[in-house]
Amino acid sequence: MSLKVFVREKFPKDYKAKDIPGDIISGVIVALVSIPISMGYSQIAGLPMIYGLYGSLLPILIYGIITTSYDFVFGVDAAPAALTGAAIASLGIVPGSEEAVRAIPVLTTLVGLWLLLFYFLKAGRMVKFISVPVMGGFITGICLEIICMQIPKLWGGSPGTGELPELILHMFKELKFFNLISFILSIITVVIILSMKKLLPKLPMSVVMLIIGGILQVIFDLGSHGVKLLPESPGGLPLPKLLHIDVSILPELGFSALTISLVIMSETMLASRSNAINDGYDLNVNREVLAYSLANFAAGIFGCCPVNASVSRTTIVRQFGGRSQIMSVSASVSMAFILLFCTDYISLLPVPVLTAIIVSALLSACEFHLAKRLFETSKRDLVIFICAALGVLFFGTVYGVMIGVILSFFVVIREAVNPPKTFVGVREGHEGFFSLKVHEDARPVQGVIIYRFSGNLFFANIDTFVNDIEGAIEDSTRVVIINASGISNVDITACDRLVALSNSLQKRRIRFFFAENDGIVNGELKRYGAGELLESGVVQKDIETVMELIPLSAPYTTKDSNPYYTE
Repeated sequence: MSLKVFVREKFPKDYKAKDIPGDIISGVIVALVSIPISMGYSQIAGLPMIYGLYGSLLPILIYGIITTSYDFVFGVDAAPAALTGAAIASLGIVPGSEEAVRAIPVLTTLVGLWLLLFYFLKAGRMVKFISVPVMGGFITGICLEIICMQIPKLWGGSPGTGELPELILHMFKELKFFNLISFILSIITVVIILSMKKLLPKLPMSVVMLIIGGILQVIFDLGSHGVKLLPESPGGLPLPKLLHIDVSILPELGFSALTISLVIMSETMLASRSNAINDGYDLNVNREVLAYSLANFAAGIFGCCPVNASVSRTTIVRQFGGRSQIMSVSASVSMAFILLFCTDYISLLPVPVLTAIIVSALLSACEFHLAKRLFETSKRDLVIFICAALGVLFFGTVYGVMIGVILSFFVVIREAVNPPKTFVGVREGHEGFFSLKVHEDARPVQGVIIYRFSGNLFFANIDTFVNDIEGAIEDSTRVVIINASGISNVDITACDRLVALSNSLQKRRIRFFFAENDGIVNGELKRYGAGELLESGVVQKDIETVMELIPLSAPYTTKDSNPYYTE
């Protein structure tokens, strides 16, 4: 790929020099917002908070250089942080310990290796097998689980681990550390951030509340009133770290890394593709996976937890007029400035305020809007959404994904077994044939059954097909016509049953026709031993041809009522 093409992929076609300030400002805002969010997620992953800032330095820059997305943001975020924290906890490693600081970079590097393998296998296409309800329920479950982990910190307690029952029990145990000032600070912070998000969406309230929290500490010395403060953090740019590989836990880390890499690829690809589609351009799917991989290698080099897409920060970029990955360069440079000159102020920040900022961000990341949409449009998909979320909350992240994916495949199988189908008839004053289910004024043609089946015919649904036809036959029925325009494939079981149905109807002096099918289906009928349907004239070009053969011509005699109409 030429340099000219590479550069062109970084900018929208209508990008102008006047758009550059918007990108620079957006990058600065992203860096400021990343201070509380990345530090909080880093702690959730089991690392000291400063590593969250490290993860917002080089990884975002590398992703911005390689990606074909114009404005998507990469960095430390909820899902990988939660999965990392769960993986470390399952190994009995204490969060924030030296053991965690050694193990997590190995995990992150393994995530980069899995993503690199996905790149070579062109596995980005796998994302299409993960439905929106599954991913939405999964993300919501993770966000709710992290919120439950963090709730005790709102009043001065310690965070919990485990699944929902353990987290609820931990909340009650931590009530003995209840600090009223901490709780009031955190609640006010959450209310202000969520309220101002609707009133002033362009104002980065998480940054504002972080600054206010620091000012309150300076004025009122909150620490002396039992309010926990963030620990002092080292200043300066991070240095590369050598990996300390513990062979005894490497298999467990490898499996956890596989899960995390699948989540990163799925969540980021789904979100960034949606962004690109809305803006009218295409992503290079495989190069996106390469960008994910190299960004995680960069995170591992500096000791960070795995990184992925940040939908919330991408939304901020779009609000502030960012249009290209110059934004990522600006964000990376801004974070370098913060690390060099501003880390002394971190120890002034109250933990309840930072925790409240994290809770607010997680509440915004929950896909409640998707659940509402599914409630209004598809109860079946809503069940999948809820099961995926509950699976995460009660059984863990891996089981949540498995439950959601299994349910999705059940839905696919159910739809294949019971595809859209309808009987059709005619409407007075209209040419052609219309669904009797959809049109109240449509009427069946007297003595003729016309049945449209919109799915492949195979062993699992041929019984439904035959039963529908047999159930519609009356004493007056003389002709059965199958509108096979929606059938593109038949198997040997379906072919045998079609021959048997044709013979059965013939014995009852009912003519049987198979119309509107394409050449592929005709070839399969021959190959599977049902060629007699073609030779005997059962298979015809279209319904109009069948009507001429019967013979019947418009206007047709119809029944007085439509027994199939459903509002």
